[in-house]
Amino acid sequence: MSEPEQKPEISLRLLEIFGAMMRCETTVEAAEQLGISQPAVSNGIRQLETQLGVTLFERLHRRLEPTEEALLLFEDVRPVFSMLRNFSARARSIRHGTSGRLRVMSTPPLGNTIGPTALARFLKDRPDVSVAYDVRRLEHVVDAVQSGAADIGLGLALERHPSVNIEVLARTHMVAVVPKAHAMARRGEITVGDLSEHGFIGLEAESRMGQMLRDAFVRDEKSYMPRVEVRYCATAAVLAGSGIGVAVVDPYSAAHQLSNSLVQLPFQPPCEVSAVLITRKGVPRSRLLHGFIAELKRTITEFVG
Repeated sequence: MSEPEQKPEISLRLLEIFGAMMRCETTVEAAEQLGISQPAVSNGIRQLETQLGVTLFERLHRRLEPTEEALLLFEDVRPVFSMLRNFSARARSIRHGTSGRLRVMSTPPLGNTIGPTALARFLKDRPDVSVAYDVRRLEHVVDAVQSGAADIGLGLALERHPSVNIEVLARTHMVAVVPKAHAMARRGEITVGDLSEHGFIGLEAESRMGQMLRDAFVRDEKSYMPRVEVRYCATAAVLAGSGIGVAVVDPYSAAHQLSNSLVQLPFQPPCEVSAVLITRKGVPRSRLLHGFIAELKRTITEFVG
């Protein structure tokens, strides 16, 4: 019994040489198009003919003319050249950070202020980039980055974490948002004593901002007794805008909710708030991620002023 004929293994490089010869009139022109030497083109064609067992080109009037077999094979292999061009273009875009998919997750303060502005700038000149953008609580952001469900996370007041990388983008301070009609609206700053005297909107102790606010009351030896207590700084700012009272929140939530009915004032004692980016440990940053982080840093620098 005769052994089955072994199918030739054709390299992509030989197919590229074949395609160039089908498009060009001479081996010299094909060599220039491929960026290789003319002998390399000739050797490639001879190698391909040997592997296929057919003659692909015949010399007529000092030119290589494709045979009927070459024309038939070229029609079959033509889609491969399109795939190679698309593959090369895609790889080039990924390498330059202008193509791909980015997954961003943020807590509300940065997710509603810095994040959208940075994202708009990032996407402006990247039409081939798609983004998954979500706003969640801090523990969900950390979990998503740690598990690889998000490429980058944004949050506040998280200086270190054992499971993820933390990088501080900016340091600011909590501010007071005061209804314009409120008795304290014209003061130069709001103190813990002012809040104790006039009442205020507080933050739950389970939140990082809430714990920071409580610590300020402890430092000034004042009782922490809010009239209304909420979990999120954004909610506190909304309630302040409704005239319920003064709220002390992070500056990003204050900026997001600031309206004609509110004024923003410094709060004493100072309560530092760090804005951080969160990335996965042991995973190198892609060019795409580097590009987005650059826009984040530019945007938050402008915000902090």
